[in-house]
Amino acid sequence: MAAKVWLVGAGPGDPELLTLKAVRALGEAEVVLIDDLVNPAVLEHCPNARVIPVGKRGGCRSTPQAFIHRLMARYARQGLCVVRLKGGDPCIFGRGKEEADWLAARGIEVELVNGITAGLAGATQCGISLTHRGVARGVTLVTAHTLDESSLQWRALANTGTTLVIYMGVARLEQVQGGLLDGGLPASTPVAMIENASLPQQRECRTTLGEMTAHALTFALKSPAILVIGEVAAQAAVSVLEHTA
Repeated sequence: MAAKVWLVGAGPGDPELLTLKAVRALGEAEVVLIDDLVNPAVLEHCPNARVIPVGKRGGCRSTPQAFIHRLMARYARQGLCVVRLKGGDPCIFGRGKEEADWLAARGIEVELVNGITAGLAGATQCGISLTHRGVARGVTLVTAHTLDESSLQWRALANTGTTLVIYMGVARLEQVQGGLLDGGLPASTPVAMIENASLPQQRECRTTLGEMTAHALTFALKSPAILVIGEVAAQAAVSVLEHTA
């Protein structure tokens, strides 16, 4: 591959969920800029690359975005193959387009490689189908954390008639709950809170919108976690007998 920057989605955590294209890019990488949420086991696919942590995590000290931009450009201009490795998918709350545009504006070749997003993988691991005939005809992905800290349009979200998958919501559970209840979503609406999606330490707590914050406290919910809100969150996990029948 020619010297360039690859913006690669590492998926939700399980290394087996990497795409073949992601593995190929990592195998050719000479420099890898890795996010905090990427499973270190993924690095087995780039044994000869220089790995540079550029972590970003809510509520923690993070690498400035401008510095990450400059690092990518510096190594690409040295003629090196650079991989910017992100958890999940680069373009699902991963700043992928932002970084791609910044690089392209400076004449640096860039390619985006999709990864499986945590909302999908976590729900599937819990036996939840985000869309389901007769139950949910769509899904809405939303982040509870906004760049300008502005309030989300909770009433509009409550009335979409779709499954809501909320990222980065652990620190804002009260706002999520209050906003959706005030927006007209019934307190009895099923909720699944899923921590560490797809990893061996994945945990889930099934509850309702009305009891979500109380149960999150008892459950000791921690980031990274996603919230699945809607009737599909009441679906039971598929049993081994059902799976093999």
